[in-house]
Amino acid sequence: MSAPEKLQTRCVIVGGGPAGMMAGYLLARACVPVIVLEKHVDFFRDFRGDTIHPSTLELMHELGLLDEFLKQPHQELRELRAIVNGQPVPVADFTKLPTHCKFIAFMPQWDFLDFIAEHARRYSTFHLKMQAEVIDLLEEEGRVVGVRAEMPDGPLAIRAELVVGADGRSSLVRQCAGLEVREFGVPIDVLWFRISQHPEDGGQTLGRIIDGKIMVMLNRQDYWQCGFVIPKGEFEKIKERGLPAFREDIAMIAPFVRDRVNELRDWNDIRLLTVKVDRLRKWYRPGLLCIGDAAHAMSPIGGVGINLAIQDAVAAANILAAPLMRGEISTGDLEKVQKRRQLPTRITQGAQVFIQNQIIGRVLGRRDVSAPWPIRLFQRFPFIRRIPARFIGIGYRPEHVKTPDVFAGK
Repeated sequence: MSAPEKLQTRCVIVGGGPAGMMAGYLLARACVPVIVLEKHVDFFRDFRGDTIHPSTLELMHELGLLDEFLKQPHQELRELRAIVNGQPVPVADFTKLPTHCKFIAFMPQWDFLDFIAEHARRYSTFHLKMQAEVIDLLEEEGRVVGVRAEMPDGPLAIRAELVVGADGRSSLVRQCAGLEVREFGVPIDVLWFRISQHPEDGGQTLGRIIDGKIMVMLNRQDYWQCGFVIPKGEFEKIKERGLPAFREDIAMIAPFVRDRVNELRDWNDIRLLTVKVDRLRKWYRPGLLCIGDAAHAMSPIGGVGINLAIQDAVAAANILAAPLMRGEISTGDLEKVQKRRQLPTRITQGAQVFIQNQIIGRVLGRRDVSAPWPIRLFQRFPFIRRIPARFIGIGYRPEHVKTPDVFAGK
């Protein structure tokens, strides 16, 4: 077995998702040497969310990237609607938000990550290694001092002042660190598949609720990325009913794709996305910090997990850039990040659990059910739509970029 390549840096980030890439970009911009490790060959993944929230667009404005960012192919959603038993129901009105962009931008997440990576690479302190699969942490005297990874050309060992775990809801980093996880019950899972799109299909509406069945449809230009909500653990029962019955369920919810449901040729075209909501009791150890889904796995409700992950990254960069530059990162600094982001996480997860249990859980599987009472309120009192717009679009305690661009003007 060959000896591992050895590298030294101030910060190594495990995971090239929204949290990892944004944290890496902001730290490099502040002149902190940083290496981001992404285990895949590229950012393309079906399970990545597409929603770029107004809070994230505000960050792009603060970074001076908004105009360039909005030149990327995307869709703009100013009002969130659901289809309940065939009737369109407005749920959230983003046009009143106190942000430069009063809409959600729908952009494939791989395009978003490519955009951030492109700009991060302009800084000499940023390094992105693809196909770098972290397999363990390096520890000395109870402190995390780096990671071990496998690369296509052999093993790699990176020592760093700080390891940031941003490797998602199945985080190897938090597992290796032995961090305690608190799990919350979730009554749903999601079946994930794609159906081709036709020009006459119409625009983005997101949720469709008909006769106790719920499906989300994300517009990805030439196809619909569909999420069919099912009671947790019932995928095998659905398969027992047979694929034709499942295709008929899809056609009932979205009649305009009836002529295309046969594109689902077998069950291999349908993926099970196991939904979970959890949170670390402690996000850090000496030399290590978890952010994003690695610290708190979110439900897909509202697509707010991306928002929380990016806000975590901004807060972490704001708090940690200066001590990292001095080489004096302390456990107290890491604790400040958790204290800053813990309450927004609790509030958001609490709202998601409420929606899952009190709305989705009660609607799912019940025929001829009327619109849930919160949706009826949105219909009757339009100004109430500002509340979910704020929750989805901005969230509690939005972060702002405070790290400097050390290389500006050079």
